[in-house]
Amino acid sequence: MYRRRTAVAARIGLHARPAGLLAQEAAKSPARVRIAKVVDGTAGEPVDAASVLSLMTLAAGHGDEVELSADGDHAREAVDALVALLEQDLDA
Repeated sequence: MYRRRTAVAARIGLHARPAGLLAQEAAKSPARVRIAKVVDGTAGEPVDAASVLSLMTLAAGHGDEVELSADGDHAREAVDALVALLEQDLDA
């Protein structure tokens, strides 16, 4: 399993547009990608990164830290691609 943490750069957090873009990218990968909100240094319950509704339930706002994890084929590439997206302001 490959894991990596980053902060949400989108000004409105992981809401409609940013969540949709992230879910689309996650769905492209053969790896099973999960994402969890980090609170006080501890990752919460991970959700499916390919599900817009699941992403929105995280209530991850601008600047919040999240942890992405994946296993399977191309896990590292999938997580790194999603981290690159999260580090952009997807609301622009």
